[in-house]
Amino acid sequence: MMKTFDFAKVPIVDIINEILVDASKRGASDIHFDPYEDHLLIRIRIDGVLMDYASVPDAYRDYLITRIKTIAKMNITESRLPQDGAIKETLDGIDLDLRVSSLPVSTGEKIVIRILDYTRSMAGLNELGFSEENYKKVLEMISVPNGIILVTGATGTGKSTTVYSILQHLNTSATNIITVEDPIEMDITGVNQVQTNPKIGLTFATALRSILRQDPNIIMIGEIRDTETAKIAVRASITGHLVLSTLHTNTALNTIERLIDMDVQRYLLASALEGVVSQKLARQLCPHCKVKRKTSEYEKMVFRNVLNKDVKEIYDTEGCEHCHDGYSGRIAIHEVLRINQDIRDALSNGKPKEEIRRLVYGTGHVITMLQDGLEKVIQGKTTFEEILKLIELEDDDKINSNDELREAILEKKEELVAEERQEGEYLGNREENDVIPKSVYGDGIESLDI
Repeated sequence: MMKTFDFAKVPIVDIINEILVDASKRGASDIHFDPYEDHLLIRIRIDGVLMDYASVPDAYRDYLITRIKTIAKMNITESRLPQDGAIKETLDGIDLDLRVSSLPVSTGEKIVIRILDYTRSMAGLNELGFSEENYKKVLEMISVPNGIILVTGATGTGKSTTVYSILQHLNTSATNIITVEDPIEMDITGVNQVQTNPKIGLTFATALRSILRQDPNIIMIGEIRDTETAKIAVRASITGHLVLSTLHTNTALNTIERLIDMDVQRYLLASALEGVVSQKLARQLCPHCKVKRKTSEYEKMVFRNVLNKDVKEIYDTEGCEHCHDGYSGRIAIHEVLRINQDIRDALSNGKPKEEIRRLVYGTGHVITMLQDGLEKVIQGKTTFEEILKLIELEDDDKINSNDELREAILEKKEELVAEERQEGEYLGNREENDVIPKSVYGDGIESLDI
């Protein structure tokens, strides 16, 4: 249901405030302001899905964009170059911490506001949805005095939430914790946080060199983006520091391969890497209206092959006033790899990818994302269809080792995509009032990674 605003009578300041507060109350993670030839479309992302929110007449477009850029402390006279800004306000008793990104496009200036929510980070590691076994592995990783721990995943999968939760767990008076971030997303008392500034030469790599002379126990690097940062991070972990960072890879095995591609020497990687936490976010079933149903023969086959369990009933969506199409919030699906001696030996001895894959996935050492996701389906936390959309087939050996299972899952994934196409047209082909498909894939444009 599109929201309407009386732009002729209500001040733009009040309209912007109402949009920010309403989006926050609804649990949105992003607000998109998309320029069209004759209007500005406002969309909000809730539980990973973008949906139409309001339409702004062309006569008021510039006023709205200017107001957002003003409170975000951006240059209102510059619309030809991308800009980043931030908003920290308290509106209607709600503390808002927002990141703003502007991007010049062919039809005007697109603005995306990321709504930062630290409630999960503040709640602690045990509230992040780890299974009992994965939680135990994470605690073992972060208890070591030195080494590098990586949290990986695509943009917007909650990597920073996990990293900040780990920092909160490790933050004691006996430790010197220093972070280097771009941007600093959450202020933590007792932690020394460095904001990078490439314009004056303060990059991740240069900041890291200085941090090593500050007697740190724990170093957090916001993101490993290049070879130089990767090499310094690995060497820092070998010289007696615990290093935490994030990387844009999908699985634990991909993470090892990426670091090797970044020219990190294998013997250093084998010595330094302590563990990898890979994660994705799935929409969570609404606790108020979820319903049980019998599993289909296809679903029973997947549960038997992947979990070796005979599952007769699972939960599904219903829909009520408390949720969006049966979903409310999101839950993390994890893959946690604790590096053991066999993997270290394979890395240092230059073993091929296939051998490392066997040691990672073929020994029962790792609970794959598919396995973790299906367990959460059984627990009634999400749906079978939601997990199936998230899993990349080529990354799961349980699927690839069974041709019948692989073909069945491929066929089902194609059915789900076809259903989404029938529910609504894609963004580029729809008119202003068309329905947006309930896709979890997004539109590929994010403001900032959190």
